[in-house]
Amino acid sequence: MKKLRILVLVHETLVPPETLRGVSEQEAAEYRTEFDVTSCLRRMGHDVRPIGIGDSLTELRTTIQEWKPHVCFNLLEEFGGIVTYDQHVVAYLELLRQPYTGCNPRGMMLSRDKVLSKQILAWHRIATPQFAVFRRGGALRIPAKLRYPLFVKSATEDASLGIAQASIVEDAARLRERIQFIHEHTQSDALVEEFVEGRELYVGVLGNDRVRTLTPWEFLFGELKSGRAAIATRKAKWDRAYQQRHGITSGKAENLPPGLADRLDRLARRIYRALHMSGYARMDFRVRADGTPLVLEANANPNLEQEEDFAYAAVHDGIRYPALLQRIISLGRSYRAEWK
Repeated sequence: MKKLRILVLVHETLVPPETLRGVSEQEAAEYRTEFDVTSCLRRMGHDVRPIGIGDSLTELRTTIQEWKPHVCFNLLEEFGGIVTYDQHVVAYLELLRQPYTGCNPRGMMLSRDKVLSKQILAWHRIATPQFAVFRRGGALRIPAKLRYPLFVKSATEDASLGIAQASIVEDAARLRERIQFIHEHTQSDALVEEFVEGRELYVGVLGNDRVRTLTPWEFLFGELKSGRAAIATRKAKWDRAYQQRHGITSGKAENLPPGLADRLDRLARRIYRALHMSGYARMDFRVRADGTPLVLEANANPNLEQEEDFAYAAVHDGIRYPALLQRIISLGRSYRAEWK
């Protein structure tokens, strides 16, 4: 394996240390993905430099010009405090003719805009929950066609920001309250969807022109208290103590209805291509009791922590963590940007 110069792009507050010796578990959790990726790449023999990025690209450009990395490993999830702006950093890398890992700017823009992506998928006749959008600053008129219960979330934020048990509403009064909450606390439009009871499944995708999917993985909600809905709230997804307390975990999706795994495979590929994605992604589905899958959203550049769903599914399919990172690097270096 050729030794590469790899510049790892991370948020300025998430530059990982070279070792976790003396670091508390809570502190390490903040930059666990960044640490897992950089430390693994170093063990693989690559020359690795993490660079923290806030709201300026000056240092990034200087480092690229002087160090000339073979590839930038993109772990950014925002730029300048705005989630959807990390796509502009990737576009900047393309302007510099700098190879990078993960999704291209167009795929990031389409998939991150939850409303636009649902409209595109609807055009391709890919089923998603019925929805309505409530613009921040606009008049709050509730359409009569909406059928409760409904699920309210940000139209742009990811990582389950703003999602809690209160996100499920049963009447117009609660719906108004939650829409206003999303507007105020996430500073974004509110996306209101029909709430779909069922299993929550994730399908990883790898590739550029040719793609492969990973084994479907299931988010297992454990033992929820009476009256609590099975939804992936922010606490359920990221709070380790909360997960342990309620038995929340994930694993290979077992006992799927006949033909569902193949259907999810085809859907994941169609979504990936419809949204012009590249590199790697994770498709989130809800599956009704009758076996009908509905797409919740497409996630460009999902979490690459070694002990998270995407890596676990890859290992299940025979792709160990170092090989997964190497494959992502190879896809990044082989992606054909529109350079002349």
